[in-house]
Amino acid sequence: MKLFMRGALSMALILGIAGCEGAQPAREIFDRQEADGSTTERLSTIGDVTLFNRGVDDANGGAVLVNRHLWRATLDTLSFLPLTSTDPFSGVIATDWTASPDAPGERTKVAAYVTGVALEARSLKVAIYREVKAEDGAWVSAPVAAATPRRLEDLILTRARQIRVEELNAKAG
Repeated sequence: MKLFMRGALSMALILGIAGCEGAQPAREIFDRQEADGSTTERLSTIGDVTLFNRGVDDANGGAVLVNRHLWRATLDTLSFLPLTSTDPFSGVIATDWTASPDAPGERTKVAAYVTGVALEARSLKVAIYREVKAEDGAWVSAPVAAATPRRLEDLILTRARQIRVEELNAKAG
């Protein structure tokens, strides 16, 4: 109950702040009925914040708040890789294993976690996994340079800021 109240209070605060901008905040709502007819998925975008609601009554109301610019920028930045899953409920975007033609004995995959509503570094975490082919043909885990995930996070954050600026320019013009 305490988590539900905190979530409700957070949503009220977000709506209140968005309402202070003068103009109506952008708001989009999409519903999807599940195949079994049991739940409805709802997506709401209010200002810079996106609310993904599973339509279930769990401890946090079935909702996860993520920054829509980070979500979109992550999808854009990872678009050259084959995606295996995008889960807005947990804020996770995962790719499949990919090998470069230049290094066929090596493959990588990426998992990105969008965890917050702010357009800042702490709302994003990227993990990169790397494997190399052993002599027996099995894939074996290999280290990834510590700076590599950080560079990918920087690319995503830069793209997110570009998306935000493009939106602001479109509204102004």
